Amino acid sequence: MAKKETKTNALRQLDQKKVSYEIHTYDVADGAIDGVSVANKLQEDIKRVFKTLVCVSNTKKYYVYVIPVEAHLDLKVAAKVANEKSIAMIAQKELLPLTGYIHGGCSPIGMKKSFHTFVDSSACQYTTIYVSAGKVGMQVELNPNDLMTIIDGKFAELVNM
Repeated sequence: MAKKETKTNALRQLDQKKVSYEIHTYDVADGAIDGVSVANKLQEDIKRVFKTLVCVSNTKKYYVYVIPVEAHLDLKVAAKVANEKSIAMIAQKELLPLTGYIHGGCSPIGMKKSFHTFVDSSACQYTTIYVSAGKVGMQVELNPNDLMTIIDGKFAELVNM
């Protein structure tokens, strides 16, 4: 009998909005929870697996950026799309109190508060993409347009690949 997965905030929100998704789990015993390792464990195209980054602007506003796991967020570009002078990554210790999620399990869906969220436009070329389901060891596969509807996000060119 399969073990019943506990629902995360992200999954509860997807269910509430009746969004179609598929859960994928992976082993975390080796401690390799970085995005590239996750993509490899899922045996998925690395360009379809996205990570969620939380940043703060010089005006103390928070922004969320969802980019391919192998990419690096260009902070100048991130600031420009947010109409801010500058953007910096938040300290890891701020993540849980701010979003309700821990490092390695931060989902753009179901955060404690709603933040302006930008998803790299490369997501548009895929029928489905993967983002964290809200806990380490679990990813959710869904249509990028459905993701945008749930998070009220915007597509933007955030990285150069």
